[in-house]
Amino acid sequence: MVDTRMPDSTGDCILFSTADWDEPYWTNKQHTAVELARRGWRVLYVESVGIRSPRVASRRDWKRLWRRLRRGVQSVLFGAPARAQNICVLSPLTFPARHHWPFVREFNRSLLRWTVRRSAQALGFRKPVVWTYHPFLLDAIATFERGPLVYHCVDDLREIPGVDVAAFNTAEERLLGEANAVFTTAQSLKERCGRLNANTHYFSNVVDAAHFGEALQQGDLPPELARIPEPRIVYHGVLSDFKVDLSLLMNVAKMRPDWHLVLIGQEREGQQSPLVAELAKLPNVHMLGYRSYEQLPSYLRGMQVGMLPTLLNDYTRSMFPMKYYEYLAAGLPVVSTPLAFTADVTQGLEIGGSAQEFAAAIERQLSRGRLSADEANCYVGENTWDARTAKMLEYIQSPRPAL
Repeated sequence: MVDTRMPDSTGDCILFSTADWDEPYWTNKQHTAVELARRGWRVLYVESVGIRSPRVASRRDWKRLWRRLRRGVQSVLFGAPARAQNICVLSPLTFPARHHWPFVREFNRSLLRWTVRRSAQALGFRKPVVWTYHPFLLDAIATFERGPLVYHCVDDLREIPGVDVAAFNTAEERLLGEANAVFTTAQSLKERCGRLNANTHYFSNVVDAAHFGEALQQGDLPPELARIPEPRIVYHGVLSDFKVDLSLLMNVAKMRPDWHLVLIGQEREGQQSPLVAELAKLPNVHMLGYRSYEQLPSYLRGMQVGMLPTLLNDYTRSMFPMKYYEYLAAGLPVVSTPLAFTADVTQGLEIGGSAQEFAAAIERQLSRGRLSADEANCYVGENTWDARTAKMLEYIQSPRPAL
């Protein structure tokens, strides 16, 4: 039975994620859970059920899947442990491969339905809001009383290598038909979802402005960064070969040997790109590896320009990079390839498609200099986790068609 009323400003929420809680690079899923919990909601965070097939050649993929299987067994035996205030994390027990086999698919559905129901009951959840980032959940929530169903569509997941596109499309159409509210981070995703759900709304990605704003304050730089000459142009995030234009970075670095490109992040799981290895050999490219979310402001404090060197393909076309507002909040002017979001957002932004255009855009941003605190606050505006979550909860509480 579904009760779409929300008589209280807080309540219980089951959040179905596409990322594990302890992923090194946090995205919408973890931040939304934390923001709901901060507001007093109790959140059951359901880790990724695995929407793509592992590649036989990828040891890292299989290690991750078997680690998830081990944690799934622990969840069955001991329940969903508390991982933060008001947040419990459920690692679903699923068979980690052969998702296209009917009996494996049904086995996984049954396990997910049982573990979610048991965990929600153990926590004393009453008519929880169900907030999902993927469409493969309806069978898991079919047998218990719940509140509104929310679909938060932040990426075009169909375009991730290894995803069963036909199964995804079928599941998403079903979800859109049942969801009480749909939120997207790209206009193209809004158009797609809006055809099947009138209560679809566009919200860009946002930032923890106070956290990244620490980069605007005076402070010491990490020693490894202080040793790198200026100007320092930064990219932080996963060095994914289907999202980051590694060739563009290579060409820009070769064109301007007096600039220093600082890359903070690791390659994605299962990837060993020869281009990343080639980039690392250049004297003006500095591969610092992974740095935690807490450490990022101290590194961004010492940068002059933030980069969004995103490949243009079917997956990235619908992206609104979280790094855009993170850079701005940290006082960095931004240079991006011509992603769709750049047609609507221009604050502190220069655009370049080719290596030559990208380098020219960096030159313009270096000339204008870092943002002042007033500029950073103005450009970020209400694009914060707090403001966006409040608006989303308003739409969930009082569903109405999008404009």
